[in-house]
Amino acid sequence: MSTNAAIKPTTPANNPWYRRVRWLTLTAATVFFTACVTINVYFPAAEAESAAGKLVEEIIGDEDGNAPDTEAPPEGDNPQGALWQRINPVNWVIPVAQAKANIDISSPAINEIKQRMKQRYEQYLKKWLDQGVIGFNNQGFVEILAVSGLGLKERQLVKKVVADENRDRKALYRELAVANGHPEWEEEIRQVFVKQWIAKAHKGWHYQKPDGTWAVKEALIES
Repeated sequence: MSTNAAIKPTTPANNPWYRRVRWLTLTAATVFFTACVTINVYFPAAEAESAAGKLVEEIIGDEDGNAPDTEAPPEGDNPQGALWQRINPVNWVIPVAQAKANIDISSPAINEIKQRMKQRYEQYLKKWLDQGVIGFNNQGFVEILAVSGLGLKERQLVKKVVADENRDRKALYRELAVANGHPEWEEEIRQVFVKQWIAKAHKGWHYQKPDGTWAVKEALIES
């Protein structure tokens, strides 16, 4: 019998070195693309700040009572960034979340909460904010500061209205996270609103600084 018949030809299928290289390549590719997906699933802080600022303005307006500017920002402000998004090969397979990030602030539940807060602000809170009876604390809620000059009936009203407002604020933060498919974002959204409530507060209103001390708003804080 010929010895040549017993020798099997070397093919990729039975080559240990080839199988090892293929396994390493597939593993590296899996890790790489998983990392890309992880990077792209993130909390869009800039978009959240813009959305929160718009909501706050819709509720309390500005000092002149003007409605918020709803004009969409111009596109193409960063042509080099846009070009990189087009030529980056990773983005051909995995869309970049940052390029498409958009915080939904118009769900039915959000609109319902917003309307309650706006009505409550116009009916009660604006007057008490102007008088220094209440202020915006550093947790994204309303806090009672001085009720000594109020009658018993109005003091009780202040407590009830503030409790209702804070309940709606908590619900708003939660609903924004849920409506955008990320319930785990609730705390980040609340922190964004802490900044926006204070940034949009009118001159003369009281607000709480990060260190816990209270101050009176002197001018609009750029957000």
